[in-house]
Parts: sequence; C-alpha cells; structure tokens
Amino acid sequence: MADPVDLIATAHGVMGATLKESEISPVEALLNQFEAHEREEWTFIESYKSIVDGHPNPLIKLLLGLIISDEEKHHAVVHAMASSLRSDLNWSDSAATLHNLGEISAEEKRELLRLTGEFIASEKQGIKETKALAKSSKGYYQGSFALLLRTIIHDSEKHLMILEFIEKTLKEA
Repeated sequence: MADPVDLIATAHGVMGATLKESEISPVEALLNQFEAHEREEWTFIESYKSIVDGHPNPLIKLLLGLIISDEEKHHAVVHAMASSLRSDLNWSDSAATLHNLGEISAEEKRELLRLTGEFIASEKQGIKETKALAKSSKGYYQGSFALLLRTIIHDSEKHLMILEFIEKTLKEA
C-alpha cells in the first residue's frame, strides 16, 4: 500500500523529492508555510486596526479600512487553503476543502456557465467604465478619487480572473 503522504503529494503535483526520516513531506512544508503566513497576516491586520482606531482623518480611515478588508479576505483564503491541506494530511473529509467543484448536474453546469459568461461581460464593461471615471477624476481630492477607482479596477480584474477560472473549470468538468 502506498504511503498516504506520497498519495497526497502526488494529488497536489508536488512529488519528486525523496524524504529522509527527519524531513517533512512537501505537502506538510506547504501547510507550514500557509500557517505561518496566516499568523503574519493576522499581525498586520491588528496593526492596521490599531492605526485606524486612533486616527482622526476620515481619508486615512477609509484607505486603511480598505486594506484591512482585503487582508481579512486574504486571511480567510489562506485559511481555506491550509484547511484543505490539513484535511488531506489527516485523511478527514471537511466541507471546507477546495478540491474541486464536486457533483454538478448538466443543467446546473449550463446555468453556471451562462451566468459566468454574463458576469465576465459585466466585469469587462465595468472595467472600461471605471477606467473612464478614473481618467476624468484625476486631480480631485489630491488624487484620492483616481486611487480609489484604480483599486476598483484592480478588484474587477481580479473578479474577471476568478470568473474565467470558474468558466474553464466548468467547461472541463
């Protein structure tokens, strides 16, 4: 019977190196990295929050609040990835794992593909419109409007990347 750690590493495409008795598997090393990243990210979140709590400037509060929101989302994403690896390493079945789409009917697949296509078109249109707004708002409020609109564009580009991944994954399912 194959070693469980080898099976997990193969499933995650990280096999190749042989392990000595004192070494950990590539999957365990990756999990350790994710867990360390989670701890570091939480420290930054708390630091940002302490600045926001003590600062009187509404623009500083807004901008740092955006960062805090993003960092909290990043923390949740890294936590989900670490949970997936941990679940595999422990041979446990967790609802939080990110392995694949799971069971999906042909009808659900068609509907998700249709909706994903609509969302992709909407995000692309939104990017165009927001770029025009950013250009028009240069110079307003020391450039803060343009900055905020560029962050919206960046988020929309991220949404587009996610939607295209979903579309590709659905088509391959």
